[in-house]
Amino acid sequence: MLCRPPTLTLVCVTGCSEECVRFSMSRDHVKQAELLNILTKSHEDPKKAKSVFVDDDSWSKDLIPCLSTLCLENIVQNFEDNPVLNQLKPHQQDYVLERLSTSLPLHVTSKLIRDGVYWRRCCEHHWDICDVTDYENSWKRMFFERRLENLIEEFVPGVTDLHVILDMIPHSREYVRHLNITQLRVSDDKTYLDHFDFNTMLHKLCLLEELHVICNVRVCRMNFEWNMVELSEQDGECLAKAAQHCKTLKVQRSGIRDQLCQLMCPYMYHHHSLRELDLCHNLISEDGAKALSDLLIRSRLETLNICDNHIHDQGAKALAFALSKNSTLLNLNLRLNRVKDDGGEALSKALLVNHTLQHLNLAANDVTGPTAVAMANALVENKTIKIIILSCNMLGPLDDSDMTDSPPPRCLFHICCSLHDNNHKSITSYLSLQKSTFLQS
Repeated sequence: MLCRPPTLTLVCVTGCSEECVRFSMSRDHVKQAELLNILTKSHEDPKKAKSVFVDDDSWSKDLIPCLSTLCLENIVQNFEDNPVLNQLKPHQQDYVLERLSTSLPLHVTSKLIRDGVYWRRCCEHHWDICDVTDYENSWKRMFFERRLENLIEEFVPGVTDLHVILDMIPHSREYVRHLNITQLRVSDDKTYLDHFDFNTMLHKLCLLEELHVICNVRVCRMNFEWNMVELSEQDGECLAKAAQHCKTLKVQRSGIRDQLCQLMCPYMYHHHSLRELDLCHNLISEDGAKALSDLLIRSRLETLNICDNHIHDQGAKALAFALSKNSTLLNLNLRLNRVKDDGGEALSKALLVNHTLQHLNLAANDVTGPTAVAMANALVENKTIKIIILSCNMLGPLDDSDMTDSPPPRCLFHICCSLHDNNHKSITSYLSLQKSTFLQS
């Protein structure tokens, strides 16, 4: 059965009489200019107007896009070859950015397209979870940081072309501030024992402030080897050198042992931009702690986090010596080590001469009552410490005299776990006494 093409009825109105002229044509063959001419043409006499009636109720002249829309669609389709954006009006730019392909090459989009809807679309296209608040509400920064992170995490030495990463650096260097690398892959070829070399690119990221690295693999089957979860000496050396201009370096859960720590620390002696070093959840023990103590003396570190390592009393004594010489460190985290009372008392003595440290964490370190008493006595001289954490330690019973002879606390003491009943009574009576003294004054 043949379908009748839509019929256009042209009605010319002259006075009270109507002269109707009907004609049929295919809508697909009507030229736009001719149809617009019919729709817009008028006589000198306003009473003599022409109207167009369409038998097809679904047809409307609104289906015909205006010329400006056709031009914008053409810009969208040919943006890679002819990137026109700044010459458009704001509402026209919005129209184009909402329709551009998210797979356009970065050499076209990185400089030209501002932060906003286009980069939001790119992020949502690549990743299911996109929390822009982690990137100071910048979709453009999120895209470049996460894109570069993904390339590094999927890099396989000897297999992946390094230029894939290096070619992206010129386009992303102005937007990358933090890099959080949660995987470093290794090659199946035994001639490649190291992971990705950060020295090849970090010096080109002029705005990079924080580098977080975890030596790990997300998918490991029957081919497990220890180098998958441990940094090699070459890896550690490259990381220490590459972080020259970073403010924060975090190398967590990467199997760092004493030998590697001793190798890395000298390269950071003169990293004057480095303010925070985080080596938690590694295998650092006494010799590594001594290397870190030398770093504390020679550097400008403000935060050192070495929680969950294997540091004992000798390592704590080395760190205590460094504290007595240091004038920049504000935060020292030794949680989940084994410094015991010898190390705890050494750190307490260091607080007698150190007047910059504000936060000390000795939680879960096998310290007991003597360390708590030594810390309390150190507060007589130390005016700057604000928080001391001694939770998860068997402090044992404390005498009332140990508490009442101490000065009013100027810091927050966390002694949360393993308290005897006598401890509760001593602390309660001491706080009541200090409260009454404060009210009287």
